Amino acid sequence: METPAVASLQAQAEPLASLSISHLSPSTRLKLADDELSVNAYPTDCGGILYVGVPCHRIPTEADLAAIFEVAQLAGVVWLNFDSEAAVIDGLPIFEMPDLAS
Repeated sequence: METPAVASLQAQAEPLASLSISHLSPSTRLKLADDELSVNAYPTDCGGILYVGVPCHRIPTEADLAAIFEVAQLAGVVWLNFDSEAAVIDGLPIFEMPDLAS
């Protein structure tokens, strides 16, 4: 049974895609963790949620993130959830973390 509240909430729904944090360069990962990105971001313990918007709210100054935002816009994605356990997306670059032991 659909209620007015359900229909209203569905009308406000925005697409979110989860992707591996390995798609962010080490410097962008650090900025995300420190809540210092050039776009709206909400850091989490294992990544963060970023607002893309439709149309794009703001183009990131971080080159790796700007490329991901461009793909997200083409896919109609409004939010990106970067997570250490999320899927690696074919066609997006992957950045290895530097070995801190060396």
